[in-house]
Amino acid sequence: MKSLTILLVDDDKIERLKFKKVCQKVNSNCAVLEAFNGEEAFTLLSDKNNSFDLIITDINMPKMDGFEFLKALKSDSRLKPIPVVIMSTSESKIDLEKGYGMGISGYFSKPLKYADYINKVTSLLQYWNRASLSNS
Repeated sequence: MKSLTILLVDDDKIERLKFKKVCQKVNSNCAVLEAFNGEEAFTLLSDKNNSFDLIITDINMPKMDGFEFLKALKSDSRLKPIPVVIMSTSESKIDLEKGYGMGISGYFSKPLKYADYINKVTSLLQYWNRASLSNS
């Protein structure tokens, strides 16, 4: 698999550790930078040395939630092209429609079972690996 650089925005430390563990298992070339919320994410995004293939964000976070982050991200012409996937515990149709209306590239709910989580994250990584190869 090609090397992917992912920005993971989630206030749950366990969630971030779990995601990184699955990424390392599936694609050892995958680099994951972490942010606790949208504000921290913008600090990483403003660093010109960072370049991201994909952003994965939660919705419910302190200070700047996922939708606030997405709105700010999509209003920045330099950052707007980066694909964003929402990974949330919310299974609300309203959240799903709002996310797609704001320009997300995907949405999935966090599974409760670890095996299901591994399958979803693996599918996500495989998809974006193929998508980034076709854009190279």
